[in-house]
Amino acid sequence: MINKSVTEKIGFAVLGLCGLMVVLTLFGILWDIAYHGAAVINWEFLTQPPREGMTQGGIFPALLGTLFVSLITVLLSVPLGMFSAIYLNEYARQGRLVRMIRLSIRNLSGVPSIVYGLFGVALFVRVFHFGASILSSGLTLGLLTLPWTITASEEALKTVPKSYRDGALALGATQWQAIRTNVLPYAIPGMLTGAILGLARAAGETAPILFTGAAFFIPDLPRTLFDQFMALPYHLYILSTQHQDIATVRPIAYGTALVLIALVLCLNFVAVLIRYHYRKKARMAQ
Repeated sequence: MINKSVTEKIGFAVLGLCGLMVVLTLFGILWDIAYHGAAVINWEFLTQPPREGMTQGGIFPALLGTLFVSLITVLLSVPLGMFSAIYLNEYARQGRLVRMIRLSIRNLSGVPSIVYGLFGVALFVRVFHFGASILSSGLTLGLLTLPWTITASEEALKTVPKSYRDGALALGATQWQAIRTNVLPYAIPGMLTGAILGLARAAGETAPILFTGAAFFIPDLPRTLFDQFMALPYHLYILSTQHQDIATVRPIAYGTALVLIALVLCLNFVAVLIRYHYRKKARMAQ
């Protein structure tokens, strides 16, 4: 019979080996992208539009389009998601209906992004007549991010002890005052972290913007929210699979991938900084 400690050591060794394989695979992918992409990244690459059939120039219109769409995504998903989570966790009477709503939200988190893209076409492009535009794409990505934001915000609210609320209510505060002063300061780090991580995921999505506003090639910058635009994920998809001379544009594709990864990593780093700042502030307040 195998000793229990030996079984435990074998289990930890297997888990450690699996974790190491994942890390090495990720590091290998990032190293390949960084090695090939860093050679083409310069000031011109980041500030100039594509030229000569995308074989020269840069990615500035795609970079700017991604930032515009991400901004609209934030404006829709963050306030709506946070207030929805506050209502579900703090105000809604817990029962079968609320449980069904929570289950629906969690199911929406797993819906493929292409479904959101088709829904965005039906709702924003056709029903609301926004057309294929920055606004339609941003709102579609906002809907895609919304379930993540609601779930993360609600889980952050649940980590705040009930005694914090009861103490404020016992002193005569209203429910909103108790939430605003005794709950949100401790829940905000987790709420914002979840929202930013959801935005980082949305920034790399291709399918939703493919149907709602992203264009193959537009050298001019968009002037209004109702214009079509270029975006980094779709630009990378075109360079990697649809361009007539893939071998020539492969270095540009690597550079685009590196910029997109850097953008996502920056968003994740911002989430870490926000969490650290609010945690430090909460410890000082105690």
